[in-house]
Amino acid sequence: MAHRMEKCWIRNVHIVAEDAIIEGSLMIEDGLIVSITQGEDSSSLPAKEADNVTIVDGKGGWLLPGFIDLHVHGGYGADFMDAAHEAYDTITSFHASKGTTTMLATTVTASPEAIEAVIDATASYIEASMPYASLAGVHVEGPFISERWPGAQNPAYITAPRLDWLQRWNREKPGIVKLLTLAPEKEGALPLVSWLAEHGIIAACGHTDALYEEIEAAVDAGLSHAVHTFNAMRGLHHREPGTAGAVLTDDRIYAELIADGHHVHPAAIRLLAASKPGDKLILITDAMSAAGLGDGQYDLGGLTVDVQSGVARLSEGGSLAGSTLTMLDAVRNMMAYTGLNLMQVSRMASANPAARLGLQQLTGSIASGKQADLVLTDQSLLSVQGTWVRGRRVYSG
Repeated sequence: MAHRMEKCWIRNVHIVAEDAIIEGSLMIEDGLIVSITQGEDSSSLPAKEADNVTIVDGKGGWLLPGFIDLHVHGGYGADFMDAAHEAYDTITSFHASKGTTTMLATTVTASPEAIEAVIDATASYIEASMPYASLAGVHVEGPFISERWPGAQNPAYITAPRLDWLQRWNREKPGIVKLLTLAPEKEGALPLVSWLAEHGIIAACGHTDALYEEIEAAVDAGLSHAVHTFNAMRGLHHREPGTAGAVLTDDRIYAELIADGHHVHPAAIRLLAASKPGDKLILITDAMSAAGLGDGQYDLGGLTVDVQSGVARLSEGGSLAGSTLTMLDAVRNMMAYTGLNLMQVSRMASANPAARLGLQQLTGSIASGKQADLVLTDQSLLSVQGTWVRGRRVYSG
């Protein structure tokens, strides 16, 4: 279904552009950013009636590039494992209302049939209209992970790496799987890592007990990403730097971070931010179906999760089980924990994940000619006032 493209003029905003913050206005036309203007020249104001222009007064708020979430399981009561169009509308609508414009449908450790269902559902959703945030593909988290670090993944489905599964999924739905999380120390993992890298799929370490040297060997083979850094991985020790030590010190690895203050202590967040180059740190939510809803009991991959005061933990064992974080909260938290400025943190939520997906020419930053994937917040970054995906307003605060 084709959407009619309108012109939209967003005025009276602080625009977080690629290399400066610009007080002024921005024009959207045919889904693209066509101009960015510093200040306001009344002689150039569009005539609403004559030009079919929607005028949005940003009231001095922030206009940011739309957030890109590479690691998100669900929201507002729906889970990507539901593998249903209606559930995907619910998830993408909820996260669009919090400023996310692109996301990867993230699986949990499950049967190959259940994972295939998500890949199929995502492929068909991408071919449809995608009325809210866009799905860019699938992040397959597990099932080739460490039994020692299952986190909130169902241990019943943990299995050895299966290259034949990936080959089949990629053959049947080419280009849909964008990222795969595995434990690189498992037998058979390195050939799978090499195959992923050769086929343009991001190979990530996570839920792993790998030693420092094992991560380095995997990076040499093509691994380039770490999911939810510090969580569900062998930690840093001064004589065995472990998975965390490799992620901190190897600039070839992009590092994801759940900046909710529960998954990672603010001091460890500062350590990560000080260790990684600014373009190698990526904010994620790891949000589960409970995001956007109140405290209570929920399901994650067949495991029961209790949410109390917004913190999700497995009912059995108490492991942290995803989050109820939104990308806007992650941005605000990251600034508070590190002292980094909005331009620096905005890159972690937009430009860096865009580059990870190879979409940096299209989206991830605000510049003329790029897709109009935008989020407008109030002056305090507390609430979303509007979200645009490819120039179409998908949320009005």
